[in-house]
Amino acid sequence: MSILNLKPSFNSMPSRWGGAVLVSLALLLVACSNEQGDDLDQFIRDAGNDMQARIEPLPEVLPYVAATYNEDGLLGDPFRPKKIVNARSSSLQPNMNRPREPLEAFPLESLKFVGSLSKEKLRYALIQTPDNMVQQVKLGSYMGENFGIVTSITETGLTLKEIIQDELTGDWTERTSSIELQE
Repeated sequence: MSILNLKPSFNSMPSRWGGAVLVSLALLLVACSNEQGDDLDQFIRDAGNDMQARIEPLPEVLPYVAATYNEDGLLGDPFRPKKIVNARSSSLQPNMNRPREPLEAFPLESLKFVGSLSKEKLRYALIQTPDNMVQQVKLGSYMGENFGIVTSITETGLTLKEIIQDELTGDWTERTSSIELQE
């Protein structure tokens, strides 16, 4: 049985395809050498001739001149609130001459109400300080940094009246605050 050789031989390949490749290259070179693209080339050469830069010149830079704030002393400090002078004098003021109580050394936000005690007709509130000490307070006791005086004590919390100073006017005003039982 004979096997047919279906593979093309390498010897016959250049003669068949070589002629076609040479003819294609010749046609390509003839097409590129034609003068048909002259108008396009001329347009590209002339397109940049009528273009001109339309950039305005930069403005003149003036030298920096430092200015002194409040040179004449007429302006106040912009970082401090202005005091409003009030013609009326507030009659409400804290008693600065009384001895301070231990719980007045702590901000009110740092104190915790942990319970209450009743002894006969007196009710005491148990207050825990930031250093984990427990103090007893009764009606009329002072606590907090804003001259707070205890006005009522219940099983779930206490209410106090603070006297604070307004930063703008300097007047003293009352504010009611409370501390509730935290579970």
